[in-house]
Amino acid sequence: MNFRHEVKHEISYPDMLILRHRLNAVAYPDPHAVGGKYFIRSLYFDNTADKALREKIDGVNRREKFRIRYYNGNTSVIHLEKKSKIDSLGTKQSAPLTAAQAQSIVDGDTEWMNSSEHPLIRELYMKMCTQGIRPKTIVDYTREPFIFPAGNVRVTLDYDIRSGIRCTDFLNADCITVPVSEARILEVKWDGFLPDIIRDAVQLSNTREGAFSKYAVCRIYG
Repeated sequence: MNFRHEVKHEISYPDMLILRHRLNAVAYPDPHAVGGKYFIRSLYFDNTADKALREKIDGVNRREKFRIRYYNGNTSVIHLEKKSKIDSLGTKQSAPLTAAQAQSIVDGDTEWMNSSEHPLIRELYMKMCTQGIRPKTIVDYTREPFIFPAGNVRVTLDYDIRSGIRCTDFLNADCITVPVSEARILEVKWDGFLPDIIRDAVQLSNTREGAFSKYAVCRIYG
């Protein structure tokens, strides 16, 4: 697995406007973005003891979490993802799911996962059986992505964070979600080095690196 540097900052609305202007000048638009942004819907997993939530809140250095995700309401392209973190380094593993497969996981029909050709799907099945991991809540938000080839840099501005509360029917476009935070999040990811042009562009005098978690915020109601 290749780990990448990951840094998050909670920023103000004026900060976001400044960063958007700077990044449009020095970085490149993500080809998957529509009108410079896209809508993300994720379904996060946790166990009955809220292991993933507690490890995030407690600042555990080594942790992981599973989620299923799709973009812009397009359920023809869905991925199961596992995010792993070691301090400020992160990596992501991914496996494709059909809409029917994703719905079967939501419905608790999981036996097929044990014979999947994708190791990540089999791993989730094993942990569902041994650790009690289950779908927990929907997390929606809007993202403005920017990329820069040198250093394989990806900068994102995330906002309009909404929670499905205890709803897990994330393929249902009519599933009601509620706003849970007015936070705006700057996230910067890179490989071996962060080019000075990007470092300068994302520099803000009144922000510090933080540990903001959209999943944790979306669990505010349980």
